[in-house]
This record gives sequence, C-alpha cells and structure tokens, in this order.
Amino acid sequence: MSNLKKVKVGIGFATGRKNFQKVLRTQIYNWEESGLVDNNNITLNLFVAYDLSYNKTRSKDYTNIHPELVDLIDERVFIGAEKIHEEIDFLIRDKVVSLEEAAIIFGKGYAAQRNAILYFAIKHNVDYLIFLDDDEYPLAVTHTRKTAVWGGQHVLASHLQFISQADITHGHHCGYISPIPYVEFNDVMSEDDFRIFIEAISNDIITWDKIKEVMEHGGVTYADTSILINDKAVEVDEVNHAKFISGANLCINLTDPSRVYPFYNPPKARGEDTFLSTCLTDRKVLRVPCYAFHDGFSTYNHLLEGVLPIHLNFVKADNQKIINRFCKACVGWIRYKPLLLYITQPDDYDLKIAKMKEQLQMTVPKICEFFGCQDFQKLNKELEKYHKNVEKHYQEFLETKRVWAKIMEYFAK
Repeated sequence: MSNLKKVKVGIGFATGRKNFQKVLRTQIYNWEESGLVDNNNITLNLFVAYDLSYNKTRSKDYTNIHPELVDLIDERVFIGAEKIHEEIDFLIRDKVVSLEEAAIIFGKGYAAQRNAILYFAIKHNVDYLIFLDDDEYPLAVTHTRKTAVWGGQHVLASHLQFISQADITHGHHCGYISPIPYVEFNDVMSEDDFRIFIEAISNDIITWDKIKEVMEHGGVTYADTSILINDKAVEVDEVNHAKFISGANLCINLTDPSRVYPFYNPPKARGEDTFLSTCLTDRKVLRVPCYAFHDGFSTYNHLLEGVLPIHLNFVKADNQKIINRFCKACVGWIRYKPLLLYITQPDDYDLKIAKMKEQLQMTVPKICEFFGCQDFQKLNKELEKYHKNVEKHYQEFLETKRVWAKIMEYFAK
C-alpha cells in the first residue's frame, strides 16, 4: 500500500439485530489486534444500514457505539430510512434519477440495504469495501481432533492483502452455514427422497454431496486446515455463467466505480449475492484464505465473550424453530431459482422448471409428513408464482443495473 495516499477502507454491515453492538465490538478489537487500527496508511470507515422493522429495534441500538470503540475507527456512517430519503431527494434534485428509478436501487429488502452501503461508500471515496454479517465472527473451527479446535482469523487484513489485485475477493465460512438440519431417514422419507427434494430447490453451489457431508457432521461445516495454513488466493472459476461469491466475508474494489455492479433480488426473495455472481464474467474474483464462523441459529453468542465450546451441537429437526427456519430457507431458494435459471441457463429454462415441478410434486408430501409441517406445501405455489413472473423479474434485474450505471456515471463527473 502506498505511503503517499492513505487507502480508505469501508466496512459495511446490513443489519437488523440487537446483537449488532457485540459483533461490532468483537470485529473492531480484531482489527486492532491485526494491526490495522494503528496502520497510518489506511483509514477504517464504518457503514451501517439498519432496518428497525426486522427485529423491532431502535436506531440507538446501532448508533450508540461505545466511546472507546469510536476512537479506533475513523468515520461512521449510519444509514436509516431518513438518510435514504434525503439522498433520494438529492439525486432527484440533481436530475440524476427519477423517483421510480431511485426506488429500484433503494427500495425494500436486503439487496437495497447493501446497495445503500455501496452507494454511500462510493460517495465517501472509499477504495475497498468489505461486507460483514452481524451473525458471523472472525473465528475458524476445525474438527481435526476429538474436540473442536478454534483459531482467530484476520478477515479484514486478509482481504486487504489481495483486493488491489481483483475486482472482488471473498472468503470461506464455517459453523452453521446451512439451514438444513440433521435428519435420520426412515420409511416416510428416504435419503433418495431428500436428495431429490434438495436438488429441486438448490443451485450450483448448494449440491446434494455438500449437503450430505454437512448433515453427517450434524449440520456443522468445519474449516479446511489446508486453507487455514495457506497464504494464497485462488481465482474463482465461472460455472453456468456465474462466479459464485458469498454475501459476507466479501470485499469489493471501488477504485473504479464503473466496474461495480449493484445487488438485486426478486421481491421477498434472497439471492442478492448469487445474482451479483452472474454479472462477473469479465471481473477478477479471488477466494482468499480466511474464514468467518457463521452463527446461523444465534446459539453461540457466548463466542463473543471468549467462551469457546469443545463440541458443537447437532442441528436436529426435533423442534419447531429449526423446522420453520428450514422451511423459510426453502421458500427463499424457490423464489429466486427461476430467475437464476433464466439468467444462467436460458436455453434449458423450461426443461429445468418442468423437472423442478415434477421433483416437488413427488417429494413435498413426504417432506410435510416427515417434518410434521404443512407449510412446505407452499413451495409448489411459490415456484409457479415466481416462474410466471420470471420475465418481469429479469427486466427489474436489468433495470437495476441500468439505473446504477447512471448513478456511477454521475459520480464520475
């Protein structure tokens, strides 16, 4: 990094959880321990987009950062509804976009939160922006012995080592990544039934072989020791017109905003990182050797207090909370898969959708009976609805990129 010009680093959180302050404290101390806070060549700038409706929180749950932590970062930008409205008014007054176009970028949903962070980071002349999640911690856990073995991870430092050589860098994840619980197959639902179901709702990176391996570990993904001891980044290959990335532990090079794409997801769906993946054909994407521990069920908050368990619990489908979370994840996958297929495999789209319908009709009744949850029945209707609207969602996807390009052109001037 140059000694002549300070590198401006942005750290973005799209959040709605009360636990955010604890996660932020852990991350800031991690940056200090890695030497980034005292590095005179860089500035650390925090961007927090918060949603008060997600968990019935108040703005001060995000903005009231402890004074001793404030001293360890250079700038703080908090992005709530009011700030978004002010920025939309500004863009309309300067005739950059219309109100309808602004709503495309800054509307509702997770992609809109991420776009707000991207927007303000670029407006504040940030060079590199890393997205971190409020349920991920800078830790790696392995299972090379009879007990879990933990190690700290310098996530931000790892990305900064490689991001100047790429458009995007993203790291690895361990812990409770998958919402799919551990199940013991029986006469109601066989392993083959579950495999067919997972293949129907999954994409190119959520494959049955990977899911089965995680299930055999009780729903826990452990870090690969060969990656932990490596100091090299690996270029991400394109699969079906997509260079798959993760939504967090993700760093974007903003030094040339014209090379930055926005996030998008279909209404009430997820997949904003997946759809960004489909835009990266001519972009350099690197997988960097660092892990983040994903606390997907919010059961390991004590990790933030320094308590490291020697055993990680199996995630069994033996309570309604776990089953409901799995069902909601399946709905989320179903809602974005038609558009993903439409973008990445247009020639085979109709055949793929027909096969999905057949697989769901065959397996959903067994899934409902096995989990004792009729909510899985909605998957067939959700697939039909998002299939019917796939062309509309595709146009929205293209329009999001078009409007974003207008804003980037404005900043360039």
